[in-house]
Parts: sequence; C-alpha cells; structure tokens
Amino acid sequence: MVRGLMSDIHGNLIALEAVLADGETQGVDEWWVLGDLVAIGPEPVATLERLASLPQVQMIQGNTERYVLTRDRPAPHPDDVHADPGLFGLFSAVEGSFAWTRGALAAHGWLDWVSRLPLDVRTVLPDGTRVLGVHASPGRDDGDGITPDRPEEELAADLVEAEADIVCAGHTHQPTDRVVGGVRAVNLGSVGNPSTDDLRASYVIIHADADGHRLQHRRVAYDQDAFLASVARSGHPEAEYIASFVRGEQARHAASRPGAPVVG
Repeated sequence: MVRGLMSDIHGNLIALEAVLADGETQGVDEWWVLGDLVAIGPEPVATLERLASLPQVQMIQGNTERYVLTRDRPAPHPDDVHADPGLFGLFSAVEGSFAWTRGALAAHGWLDWVSRLPLDVRTVLPDGTRVLGVHASPGRDDGDGITPDRPEEELAADLVEAEADIVCAGHTHQPTDRVVGGVRAVNLGSVGNPSTDDLRASYVIIHADADGHRLQHRRVAYDQDAFLASVARSGHPEAEYIASFVRGEQARHAASRPGAPVVG
C-alpha cells in the first residue's frame, strides 16, 4: 500500500494536479485529504470535482469548511470591530471571501456533500502502526496544531488521547516531522497556500507493508504563473490576497529548521 496524504489545497487546482501527478509517479494508490479543500482559492468547484473523481480517496473537513458551511468566522469578529472600527476592512474581506466560496459551492450543489465529510480518518497499517488523520490536532480543526517549533509539552497535551502511533495533520501550512510523547507528529504542509520560504506544493507519502512502513515528505513545483492567471480571472473578491501566497508574501517560516522534515 502506498498512501498519499495532502492538506490545505485551498482551491488551487493547478497545485493539486501537480501533486496528483507526482503521486502517480510514486505509486500512490490511495489518497487522504485532510481539510481546507477549497476556501481562499480561485477554483473551488473544479477542485472538489477533481478530488471526488479520485478512485481511492478519503477526505475530511477543516476549519475553512466550517467557515463556509456555518456563520463561524476567524477573527476579527463583530465585537472586535465595535471595539476597534479600524478592523472593519479586514472583517469585510473575511466575510466576502467565505461568502464567495459558499456561493460557488451552492450554485453547483456541493454544500451538502461538503457537510457530510467527517472530521478525522483512521487506519492501521499492515505492520500494526495506527495512523490518525486530522486537520489541526485530534478533536480540533483549528488552534496551534502541529508545527516544528511548538513547545513539546503543549503538543504532547494535544496528542495524548490520539490513540495513534502517527498523527498527520495540516492547518498550519508548516511541514513537520517530530516524535512527541511517543507519537510521531506529522504536518503535511500546504498544497496550495505556502507559509514557508519553500513555495512548492507539499505533501506526504506513506509506504507500508507487513514488514514495516516509511514516511516520505515531498515538494512539487507547479506552474505558478498559470495559477496567478486563474486567480485573476476568477472574480474572487480577495484575489490579491490569494495571489500573495504564491508570490512568497505570506512566507513567515524557514522551510529548514529543527522539527521540519527532510524532503524526498
């Protein structure tokens, strides 16, 4: 079994296609997709159509699915704006972004489908290793999640009830590979919206058979000019913000640092 794991596609169909093509060269025969599928991206419907077409795939919700499906939103909230009217512009941008994605999914009949996605996925590898896939951390789709430099005691507290040997997540967009409290904590990074100075799409492969398993982090280059063109023609109200990720303007972390993976 060769399982590919990815997260945080954020409606970047071009990056998704590059990851799927790379996975095919590596023999991936099943995919896990760990949330944040389409929001904050230019091609939400086409991205869902592509994911749903995969012959062997399991998908879960992330926090941005919750924002699209409900009235929940990231900060700033209305009370924050009342306290500081200077936050109104950011508040409006957040509302407009998630409303645009919700409208696109509603127009094409995808909202019910997204609402039925689970919050986690589990498996036991042929060698008996228990693997849990979540968006941020066990039982949560948001929060500090798994990062290379999160204090060990904090991360261990999040993982203590995971009932798994390996916990895989996304959410922070920071590729990670650590062992904390006897649990291997793995962050897949982001397919579509990088936050490190390595702007390639990031994902993980688990090779497994009865004799053991091997986990491999991978980076995949893709046509960023084509992605920027898709953003420009999308009509998304926050097109400039989306484009800023692939231009490197949201890179806040070094890709190589303690706790980050060695990339294959």
